[in-house]
Amino acid sequence: MIDLHCHSCFSDGTDEPEALAIKGDELGISALALTDHDTLEGLPRFLAMQPQVTTRLVPGIELSCRFLGKELHILGLLVDPQNREFRARIDEVRTRRNQRNVKLIERLQSLGISISLEAVRQWAPSGLVSRTHFARQLAALGTVGNPPEAFRKLIGENGSAFVPFQELSPTEAAQWIHEAGGVALVAHPGRFAAGRFIWNEAMSELQRAGIDGFEAYYSEYGPAEQRYFLELAASLGMLPSGGSDYHGANKPGLELGRGRGSLIIPESVLENLEAARPRNHNGTFHQRIS
Repeated sequence: MIDLHCHSCFSDGTDEPEALAIKGDELGISALALTDHDTLEGLPRFLAMQPQVTTRLVPGIELSCRFLGKELHILGLLVDPQNREFRARIDEVRTRRNQRNVKLIERLQSLGISISLEAVRQWAPSGLVSRTHFARQLAALGTVGNPPEAFRKLIGENGSAFVPFQELSPTEAAQWIHEAGGVALVAHPGRFAAGRFIWNEAMSELQRAGIDGFEAYYSEYGPAEQRYFLELAASLGMLPSGGSDYHGANKPGLELGRGRGSLIIPESVLENLEAARPRNHNGTFHQRIS
């Protein structure tokens, strides 16, 4: 059992990176990837736990992109977190996110909502503020009943206060990930654009943009959806990946490694991803599953 998609408190999860490594080990997960949104900051602490656990700890990231006018997330797995150019690029993405957050505060205040960036930051101990933290503050203020409602009504793509930030194209994301020695994968494709993408056509275009594969295993997929994405990956010659998308207390009822209870991702998935890494990358920060 492996899990190639989870989040720590360095983005919008609630667990410390060390706690994720320990939890993965206790659950018998053979490989676990930390894939925080637009940041590498949690990886040093996560990877430093490798001598203490039998679970293989995999470096990753989840990049926010724009595709066909909609938000799309691209996972970078097996990236080298010490790659200087990659780190500089991710720092620039963080700057863009911070600029978006200031505009989002202004938009919410213009709607008569009494909210400040300082108040939102209290939900983000790592310092990286995402819309998840805005949603929690809006719920705490009583502006909405719960965080999901904040996304639906205010800060999601169709919300009245939505503010995009300068997102990457899938081509840029794939290039960055490949140059850092990783593989580029679409995260939970069935959950984007309210199901309006025709995925066999969209994936063909993303494949031409340099994307290597996508999550065919995911916590929220039913059997038919998982089967569809596995068959699509096979038909296009793209790589299937998968993960729980664990966020700790921010996604109640979703377990590390098992999702809603039935998620099973075979180790061969990671073996195939590793075999597809750029051939010119000679990083030594990882080891194969034996």
